[in-house]
Amino acid sequence: MDNMTHSLVGLALGELVERALPAPRDAAHGSIRRRALLVTGLLASNFPDLDLVLTPLLPAPLGYLIHHRGHTHTLLYALPQVALLLALAWLLWPGARRLLHSDRSARRAVLGTALLGMVLHLCFDALNVYGVHPFHPFDSRWLYGDLVFIVEPVFWTALGTALALCARNPVLRRLALAFFAGMPLLFTLLGLLQWGSLAGLALVALLVAAAGLRGGPRAGLMAAMAACIGFVGIQAMAGQFARGEIRAALDQAAPGSRVLDIPLSSFPANPLCWSFATISVEAGGADYGVRVGVLSLAPRITPVANCPARFGGEPGAAAPNLAWKFSETGSLAGLRRLRQANCHLDAWLRFARAPSLLGGSATDLRFGAPGQPNFSTLPYAQRAGQPCPAPVAQWGYPRADLLGWNQATP
Repeated sequence: MDNMTHSLVGLALGELVERALPAPRDAAHGSIRRRALLVTGLLASNFPDLDLVLTPLLPAPLGYLIHHRGHTHTLLYALPQVALLLALAWLLWPGARRLLHSDRSARRAVLGTALLGMVLHLCFDALNVYGVHPFHPFDSRWLYGDLVFIVEPVFWTALGTALALCARNPVLRRLALAFFAGMPLLFTLLGLLQWGSLAGLALVALLVAAAGLRGGPRAGLMAAMAACIGFVGIQAMAGQFARGEIRAALDQAAPGSRVLDIPLSSFPANPLCWSFATISVEAGGADYGVRVGVLSLAPRITPVANCPARFGGEPGAAAPNLAWKFSETGSLAGLRRLRQANCHLDAWLRFARAPSLLGGSATDLRFGAPGQPNFSTLPYAQRAGQPCPAPVAQWGYPRADLLGWNQATP
C-alpha cells in the first residue's frame, strides 16, 4: 500500500491503544504517552519500507524488484526492526525514555503498538496485486491478496476522517477534514475516480463522522476500522465473481488452455471494475499464454468503456462486460532455456508474475500496458553478456509453474 495509508493505520492504532489504557495520572504524563503511542504507531507502520535504501545493491530495475518488499517485509525480520525502533526512541527521545522507565503499562502499550504496527504493514501490503512473502526464510513464496488497489482512497477517507476528529487543535481538525473531503473530489475531477465512487466515499465519510460525533473519537475510529474491513470483504466477494467470469471468457478465447493464475487489480474505490491478467498453458501443453484485459461486474451500471482509463479501462471497448487488451504466447521450452542462459532474466523471474518477453525486454504486465516500459521493465537481451547481478534474494519464482517446477524454487 501507499505510505499515506500506512501512516493513517499507524496513527489510528496509536489512538486506539491510548484510549484503551487507564486514564493518565496527570496531563503532562498523558500528553507524552499519547505522543509516544502515535509516533510509535506511525513509524512502525512505515518502518518496513526502509528497504528502499537497499535498491542500489542491484542495477535498475532489479534493485527495486528484488529488495523492496524484501527482508524487512517478513515476520521474522520484523523483530529486529521493532528493537531498532524502540532503541532509537530510548536514545533520542528523553521524554519517551522517562515514560518507558517509569510506567509499566505504557511500556507494554508502546511495545505492543510497535509489534502490531509492523504486522499491519505486512497485512495491508498483502491486500494488493504486488504481493509479499512474509514467511521467508521458511516459505519464500509470494502471496497475493488481489483485493484492493495499491492506493486506495477508501482507507484514506475512513481513517483520515476518524483521525481528524481526534485532533485536539480545532484548526488542525478542520484542515484535516477539508483535506480528506477534498482529495476524492479532486481525484474525480482528474478522471481517476468515477462519480459513483465519489458518492460511496462521501457516504463512508459521513458514517464515520456521525459515529465520531455521537460516540466520541474512539467510536469514530472503530467505525473507520469497520468500514475498511467491510470494504475488503466486499472486494473479496467481487474478486471471486470476477475470476469466474474471466475463466469463462478465457475458455472461449483460448479453448483447451489450462489457467495457472489470474492476477487481479481492482480500480480505486470501485468494486465493479477490475484489471486482470491470465497466465495459462495453451492447448497441447507446449506453449504458455499471457493475456491482459479489463472486466466490469455490472456492465449495465458501469460498462468497461466507463472504467477509468488511467487504471486500465478501455474507452473503445465494444463488449460491455469484458475487453481483451493484449495476448502473448511463447514456448515453455524456450522460456526455460532463456532463464538458464540469462542470469539477469533469472533474477527478474523471482519477481515477475505476468511476464511479457517481447523485443528483448521483460515487463510484468501487472503494472503497465504491453510495449510501454514501467518500473518492472528489464532489457534482458542487452544485459546478456554482463556480469550476473548480486546479491539476489532467494524469493520463490511466481511463475515456477511455467518453469517446470512444482515448488516455488528449483
